[in-house]
Amino acid sequence: MITISPDTLTITATDRASMDRELDEAVSAARAVAMRERRCGILVSRHGHDSFTVTLSDSVPFGLTREFQDW
Repeated sequence: MITISPDTLTITATDRASMDRELDEAVSAARAVAMRERRCGILVSRHGHDSFTVTLSDSVPFGLTREFQDW
C-alpha cells in the first residue's frame, strides 16, 4: 500500500514482491517530480521490515537516490 503526502510516499508492504514493485513505483513517481519541479534528490528510508518512505530531499544532491536505515 502506498500513502501519499506532499513530498513523501509511505509504503507498507505485505510481501517481498509487492515491496519491490511499490518501492520502484514510488521512486519513479518521486523522480518525475524531482526532475520536473523540485530539482532535488530522493531519500528512501526503511523504518521496519515492511515500512518505507520515499521523500524528496534537498539534502540529497539532484539526480541521486540515497537509502537510509531508520530502525
